[in-house]
Amino acid sequence: MKIVPFFRSLSRSVHEEHNDHDHDQQESKTGIDISGPSGACTSISFTVWRKSLVISCKGFTVIDSNGDLVYRVDNYVGHPREVTLMDGSGKSILTMRRNKKFSLVESWFVYEGEVGDFCCTERTIRAAAKSWPVFCVKKNQNLLNAKYPSIIAHVYREVSGSHRRCAYVIEGSYTHRSCKVLEEFSRNVVAEIKRKEANVGGVSYGVDVFHLVVHPGFHPGFAMALVLLLDQMF
Repeated sequence: MKIVPFFRSLSRSVHEEHNDHDHDQQESKTGIDISGPSGACTSISFTVWRKSLVISCKGFTVIDSNGDLVYRVDNYVGHPREVTLMDGSGKSILTMRRNKKFSLVESWFVYEGEVGDFCCTERTIRAAAKSWPVFCVKKNQNLLNAKYPSIIAHVYREVSGSHRRCAYVIEGSYTHRSCKVLEEFSRNVVAEIKRKEANVGGVSYGVDVFHLVVHPGFHPGFAMALVLLLDQMF
């Protein structure tokens, strides 16, 4: 699916800007336990538009360097309990659900496919009952951490539905669209959110149009899921 010419040209400018930088990045060895293509040999640049293509909805639209629709979110209203990330054709890829338990720290669970309270078919309801979240994302409230004071969120890998281990940390400022997703132990950067500062045709991008750069070995769909959760948290 092609997007309007303005955003097609915008996405190409984003891709060209990062093309030379891609070859300097160290290849990540991280595996993502989420179905879908994740084995790109070079970094991939996406243009994220904080707007749904459906007039009556709020959401996100993500396009690649060719102007093709890659990801979309159309059910994004207010402060939802559940957010579903879809591919360009409308197929559900990941579902993010807010933790229902009372806690001073905001956290979300990430599931594969479409699961949760808003699934309407018997098949998806059965799948939801049997499925475990693959990741848990927690907002960092310990801002006095002397070692890594810039950490804004932790990403935990779910194991057997009960035990967790920290797999990634997110540093920077989502409000200013300047974030990095790093592997917890190696500190390798696997994805980045970057603000688009330049103007094209006299139009300022602001914070509603920005870059999502995904480095080799990291799942682009999961990277976009992290963007959605940061948008909820901040």
